[in-house]
Amino acid sequence: MKIRFNNYWTALCCILTILLIIASCSTEQTKSKALPEKPEAKPNILFIMIDDLGWMDLAYQGATDYHTPNIDKLAKQGMIFTDAYAAAPVCSPTRAAAMTGLAPARLKITNHIPDRWSFYNGKEMGPGKSVNQLEPKYNTVAERLRAAGYATGFIGKWHMAGADHNALKEEYLPMNHGFDINIGGTSMGGPGGDSSYFDPFTIPTLENKKEGQYLPDRLADEAIDYMTKQKDTDNPFFLCLWNYTVHWPVEAPGELVGKYAPDGDANLHQKFQAMVEGMDMAIGRVLKSLDDLGIAENTLVVLTSDNGPFTGDIVGEITTVNPLKDEKGYLSEGGIRVPLIIRWPNKIESGTVSNEPVITMDFVPTFLDAADHKYEAVELDGESLLPLLTENKDLNRTSIYFHYPHYAFHSLNKMGSAVRKGDYKLLYYHVTEEVELYDLKIDIGETTNLAEEKPEIAKELLADLKAWLVETDAEMPRRTADIKDDELVGKIN
Repeated sequence: MKIRFNNYWTALCCILTILLIIASCSTEQTKSKALPEKPEAKPNILFIMIDDLGWMDLAYQGATDYHTPNIDKLAKQGMIFTDAYAAAPVCSPTRAAAMTGLAPARLKITNHIPDRWSFYNGKEMGPGKSVNQLEPKYNTVAERLRAAGYATGFIGKWHMAGADHNALKEEYLPMNHGFDINIGGTSMGGPGGDSSYFDPFTIPTLENKKEGQYLPDRLADEAIDYMTKQKDTDNPFFLCLWNYTVHWPVEAPGELVGKYAPDGDANLHQKFQAMVEGMDMAIGRVLKSLDDLGIAENTLVVLTSDNGPFTGDIVGEITTVNPLKDEKGYLSEGGIRVPLIIRWPNKIESGTVSNEPVITMDFVPTFLDAADHKYEAVELDGESLLPLLTENKDLNRTSIYFHYPHYAFHSLNKMGSAVRKGDYKLLYYHVTEEVELYDLKIDIGETTNLAEEKPEIAKELLADLKAWLVETDAEMPRRTADIKDDELVGKIN
């Protein structure tokens, strides 16, 4: 069919209109091609782990003895977890779990390094076999994130580098596990003896700079310096700030100690109050630097602890676990339930609280998901918390597990394993085969053993726990007489 135009001007108008339509479509297509959506920047990740910080050692938890305004502020800005757990009741296994996303039972790192004969004096049964270092064969979260384009920094306590605290075995230190720098990480479990929290330090990987400087302040300086340098690069950073505080010895600057002991004769509890406040002040400086650098909005911050507190030789001498039971070195709640705060502005709603039971191994998949770095979920024992944090979705798992086939430094605990499923927690002690069952919803202090009252629940959880121990190939306690002399440090009496 032919289209006839009445006159020249009509034809010209039609042609111009068609040309304008074509030009408009072409312009829109050009705009679409020229201005693709900018990919969202990967977040920085600041992972703060405090050593031996108890569940009730922070003011936001309701503790009245401690002044922690900076961590309390962080709690208001992110999500608080009421039922967060360390992977173990002592430090080295929890740290290994945080690095790998694997359970201590699977890693065979199940006691604080090194396990010692002195813990088993007079005991017929000795520990399950435990490894004294994090082997290079494991793919750590730092290695994974570095492959995703992250700068990686480690500052503070490592404690996964062999049984000899005087040795520096490079293959087990942070820079052989994916970190670009290592400031302070050694095989040591603490900063040293008396006055070790003050420069000159005895930590071989920490250069002395300013005599008398408090260790938390020095590590804060290093963290701030690291983040400042990274701001000027195109790479996001993953920074572990794993403080030596509030581990023994109990030490703090004189002006802080004087605040709690104005008469000048401070007891251990008053020194610990000062130590907690000193830790909070140092963390506060690091958090403020995120704001000053203009990177807080795109930084995922995690603050937690590696296990329950060391409470001293006398009840309440240093700190208290109330309303929880027991302390560091026990599978009771006081030994494994820890503070946890996660903040990510505009991603995690501020001022929120989760009662979901979570555990140390969850950090690795959470960080990888936040960085949009692919991994196979079956590779890890943890589950990503990102859907819970950002969309309030439930986790897929039903249970979390613990395995501690050792006596701790105090030798007062029982060697055992535990499982938490819903509100119920079951403990199984390997030597005596005792079973304890608690309903944590109504008995957070684990005062009433329900194993006989609720035998079906106890049976179900025990079967679940034993199946997990088989699946992880967990090491079990052995007769002391069957353990080689050189397997543990020291000599058996």
